Amino acid sequence: MHTSGRTIFIPGGTSGIGRELARRFAAAGSTVIVGGRNRSALAELAAEGFGTVEIDVAESASVTAARDAVLVEHPAVDTVVTMSGVMMMEDLRDPAHYTAAETTVETNLLGTIRVIDAFTPHLIARGGGTIITVTSGIAYLPFPPMASYAASKAGVHAYSEALRVQLASTGIEVVELVPPAVATAGQERVNPHALPLDAFATEVMSLLSQTPTPKQILVEGVHMHRWAEKNGSYDELVAQRARMLAAAD
Repeated sequence: MHTSGRTIFIPGGTSGIGRELARRFAAAGSTVIVGGRNRSALAELAAEGFGTVEIDVAESASVTAARDAVLVEHPAVDTVVTMSGVMMMEDLRDPAHYTAAETTVETNLLGTIRVIDAFTPHLIARGGGTIITVTSGIAYLPFPPMASYAASKAGVHAYSEALRVQLASTGIEVVELVPPAVATAGQERVNPHALPLDAFATEVMSLLSQTPTPKQILVEGVHMHRWAEKNGSYDELVAQRARMLAAAD
């Protein structure tokens, strides 16, 4: 895809990967609108020149209101990046984990669907565009302490595959971004080997610029996750990750 001259909406772009990609798209010459719940972060981004809008992807009314506000100010929106997500540790032996599971699925999977549903009619009417969904290497190689996160991201992967098929005749391309652990607030605490954010974003922008656009954006650091089953390393890698759960006991 062309990364310049686009009008891009990134719900969940107030921090981490989303915020860095917003800056990269803007630097490439695109107009970027960032959505989120954190008002102070939105104010900071507005001061940098970004369009901003409040949105809570777990609430249908909030998504609809944000969509309407974005399209009034930026009717040329042609790209949506579904970046919003939460990541929580869970102990599945304790039924109290269900609250975390519910929040995770509500935000990561259903929130993605809400945003896509809100903007798909607009993209169809304009004759095409790009939807970038965001999954995770954990969707392909589960991290046992984050069971619902893995399940939600695996769900987004499956949904992306189906969406791509159903939108094939509309001119809308569906691209799945698959991050590994990236050194943002949170990930760096969980994984000291997380990729530097700057290097990750540089590789992502390079891959997005390819023609044709890859169906999946796979930086080098996520290949071990994506192809673990194919390479025969899946069981051993999951066992390695399970040791962190055992260490917490």
